[in-house]
Order: sequence, then structure tokens, then C-alpha cells
Amino acid sequence: MFSEKANKIFKEVIDTYHIENNVDQSFTNPYSKEAQLLDHLLYRKCWIDTVQWHYEDIIRDPNIDPVGALSLKRQIDASNQDRTDMVEYIDSYFLEEYKEATVQDNATINTESPAWGVDRLSILALKVYHMNEEATRENASESHRNACQTKLNILLEQRVDLSTAIDQLLNDISVGNKYMKVYKQMKMYNDDELNPVLRGEK
Repeated sequence: MFSEKANKIFKEVIDTYHIENNVDQSFTNPYSKEAQLLDHLLYRKCWIDTVQWHYEDIIRDPNIDPVGALSLKRQIDASNQDRTDMVEYIDSYFLEEYKEATVQDNATINTESPAWGVDRLSILALKVYHMNEEATRENASESHRNACQTKLNILLEQRVDLSTAIDQLLNDISVGNKYMKVYKQMKMYNDDELNPVLRGEK
């Protein structure tokens, strides 16, 4: 099943990142773009999410240097754009994968594309990893660990449900019961022509 592959790769990414646990560490994709395109895209997607997760931790430091915070905000903006681009690449992969599927007359479109479901699955993998850290943190109180374990159990259940839903959606697309489109996100805040501040207007 697709979700089994995705969850395995997401765990691989998160475990690899936390060996150094540094947002500035170098990135190497172990999956070939030519021979293992889907795995390559999933690995890259989760790496972007993992680095951004830690950017968001850093920028919430109440003692952060304001100049450093501004620079980090720029990095977060760039990361958000990369994240959106990767979602569109993954959806383009699925469009190509299922281009021969015969769309049924009563086929419907989903509220989100497969890759936006994958986006949520990647973030969920990060939540599971970090909630497990808190549930097993030795210097935390027992009540804290117990509360985090309860949350972790819910996250694990949510991952099963989301994985099942994504696999079902892909199956529905493959047999023509659902169809999909790729909408470019048309983000405005990074565009010199669409953001009035970047155009120099007040």
C-alpha cells in the first residue's frame, strides 16, 4: 500500500535528521530521482517539513535576537514555498500514474488532492516522533508523560485513519470513481508583482 511506503520513508527521514538535529545540516536524498521518483519526492517532502518544524521551534525562543528572527522568518517563508512545490510535484506524479484510468460518469472530486493528504501524513509523523519524546522523557513528571502518552495514542490512531483514507482515495482514482486536478497554489506573499510591499507600495 502507498501509505505503508510513505510512513516508512517519513520515519527514515525524521530519524536521520535527528542524528545531527541541526537545521543547517547538509541534505542528501538516498533515493534516485530517475529510478525511484516517488520515494525521492516523499523523502524530500518530509525533510522540508522536518527542518521547518525545528525552524518553528527556534523562532519561538522569547530571547531570540530580532535580526536573527527576521532572517529565520525569511527561511520559513522559503521553506513554505518549497513545501507547496513538493506537494504539487507529488500530485503531478499521481496524475501521470493514473492518466490511463477511465473516469466513471458518476466520479467525484475530493476536497483535497492525494498529495495534500500526504502533506498531513508527513506532519503527523513529526507529531508522533516528538510526542513520543515527551511521553518517554525521563526528566518530565509522571503526569506530563501520561498526558503525552494519551495524546500519542490519539496521534497513532489518526495516522492509521489518514493512511487508510489516502490509500482509499488513490484506489478510487485508479478505478475512476474519483478524479483529481492539480491547482497551482498561486501564493502571493513571495511574488514581487502580487505583494504590494514587495512592489514598493505602502
